[in-house]
Amino acid sequence: MRDFKKYDIWNNAHLLTINVYEITKKFPSTEKYSLISQMQKASYSIPSNFAEGCGRDSDKDFNRFIQMSLGSAHELEYFSILSQDLGFISSEEATSLLLQINIIKK
Repeated sequence: MRDFKKYDIWNNAHLLTINVYEITKKFPSTEKYSLISQMQKASYSIPSNFAEGCGRDSDKDFNRFIQMSLGSAHELEYFSILSQDLGFISSEEATSLLLQINIIKK
């Protein structure tokens, strides 16, 4: 088993999740059960799936959870683009999120 807290990828994903929660506080309340919820779930799925994979006994299981984390990163990438296009976040905020996401995806 691996200690997920020792990995830079987990720390980066955790910070991204905190950033997403901060940014979505400014979204319209009408988005509470839609885009806000989806963005938050996608963001915390990245570090949580990584952490769960670290708790598995086989490399095969670990890799499966890494793939789920990657899928959530792609999902969050789209939500970030959509949020900018809808005017919920600024270009600078979107660029910051996309940069963080791409670091994690690599």
